[in-house]
Amino acid sequence: MAEAFNDLTLPAAKAQRYAAVGEEIAAVLDGEPNLTARMATVASMLASSFDHYFWTGFYVVDPTRDDELVVGPYQGTLGCLRIAFGRGVCGTAAATRETQVVADVHAFPGHIACDGRSASEIVVPVFDAAGALIAVLDVDSEQPAAFDGTDRLWLEKIVAETFRR
Repeated sequence: MAEAFNDLTLPAAKAQRYAAVGEEIAAVLDGEPNLTARMATVASMLASSFDHYFWTGFYVVDPTRDDELVVGPYQGTLGCLRIAFGRGVCGTAAATRETQVVADVHAFPGHIACDGRSASEIVVPVFDAAGALIAVLDVDSEQPAAFDGTDRLWLEKIVAETFRR
C-alpha cells in the first residue's frame, strides 16, 4: 500500500485517505506562495498516497499560446509536452472547465496516448482566486475504471483549497 510521507499511516478507506492527504497537503503548503512549488508538492503527495495512481501531475495554461497546455510538475513516466484545448481528456477538461472522469481512455474520442499503459483517467481543472483557469490536474491509472465520484469530490476539493488563494 502506498504511504504518503514520513511516518504517517494513511487510512485504507479512500475518502478517509483523501481527507488525511488533503490535511497534510494544506499543512505542508501553509505559507508557500510559489505556484510551481505548490503543484510539485501536490503531485508528489498524491502520487505517493494512492497505489492506483500511475501518472500524477499538472498541465499548465501557457500564457504565450492561445488555448494550449504545457506540462508542469508531475510524478510518473514521460508526459506529453503540450496539449491543445479540446484535445484528449486534459484538453477537454481545459476547454469545458469541467472535471473529466474517464473509465476507459482508449474509448475516449481523441485520447492522447502519452503512455499506452494508461487505462483510465481523471482530470480536474485548476482555477486561481479570480476564477481563471491556470492548469489541470491529471491523474492516470493502469487499471480500468480506477476513478469514481469519491476521487472527483476529493480531488476537486484539494485543488480548490490549494490554488484558489
